[in-house]
Amino acid sequence: MLIGYARVSTADQTLHLQTDALEKAGCIKIFTDIISGAKAERKGLEEAKNYVREGDTLVVWKLDRLGRSLRDLIEIITDLHNRKIGFKSLTENIDTTTSGGKLIFHIFGSLAEFERDIIRERTQAGLQAARARGRRGGRPKALSPKKTEMARALFNDKNNSVDEICKTLHISRVTLYRYVKAK
Repeated sequence: MLIGYARVSTADQTLHLQTDALEKAGCIKIFTDIISGAKAERKGLEEAKNYVREGDTLVVWKLDRLGRSLRDLIEIITDLHNRKIGFKSLTENIDTTTSGGKLIFHIFGSLAEFERDIIRERTQAGLQAARARGRRGGRPKALSPKKTEMARALFNDKNNSVDEICKTLHISRVTLYRYVKAK
């Protein structure tokens, strides 16, 4: 059984092109979303994934309608594969129920893994170079040691309100309490 999924990013766009193509391909049920692909929670996609059963095929008009990124796409298709559910993209002519479609999918998976490894290597090299120059990562401290002492002195003087201290030092209450309590 062919189950369709269509998505557009904004309410200004229409689903007609996609739903027409999915119906023409033979989808008996079509799930839809009108939401940005960058959003992790897509109700229509979740409903489609819950609806499909072993032996079914999830069909999309185009690959970018399904996944937010190559990694997301691979995770979704791998989940479908593990559940013995096929996947078909009409525009790219990918069909994981065929050996050629499986090959294309595995090539995409390998490219995604390669991309992740390259990014990890670049990040590590950049961090090492920064450390060699004496730079440390992380968020800078909100208060210098001098301002920390000032904050403690102002806090210990009961004539100053917490709000006044925070306004003077341009910090939040939480930050003030964190620095006052730390010794």
